[in-house]
Amino acid sequence: MTVKPCAASLLVLALAVAGATEILAQSRIASAKSLRCSFPRNATGTWTKDGMPEATVRSTALVLRFDSIEPDSGTAQLRNGSVGTEVTVRLAEGYLHFMQAFRTGPLYVTTVFDVGDKSATLKAVHSRHEYFAVPLPGATSSPEQYYGECEIVP
Repeated sequence: MTVKPCAASLLVLALAVAGATEILAQSRIASAKSLRCSFPRNATGTWTKDGMPEATVRSTALVLRFDSIEPDSGTAQLRNGSVGTEVTVRLAEGYLHFMQAFRTGPLYVTTVFDVGDKSATLKAVHSRHEYFAVPLPGATSSPEQYYGECEIVP
């Protein structure tokens, strides 16, 4: 089978554009040094007395700020007011993951996806893997997942 020169040129051009598009898309989060994330929806999971899983979805107002993001060294700061906590960060093909493992057992993970409607807004999800048999008022007592978006902060 032979490929005509015109078709071959179009194929090379299409592959170049696809590769450039992927590089440009990843560079948006790869170069981000600070993110402000807002999560207006939350799903909380639990298990009934029968052991069946169930979830409740509701509105929420969770805001997370990640600063000093350094994917090469795997570090970032999660800011809460003036207090900062070091978290692990990993960049992988259009995904930016922030992980916080507590010595007491829980794991919190925030993933920022390199997709969004505006140039500086990115879709994101924040998950809290935590469970207490007796719920604690005002604390995460059951697995939670938050849905929202992050903006790159200059």
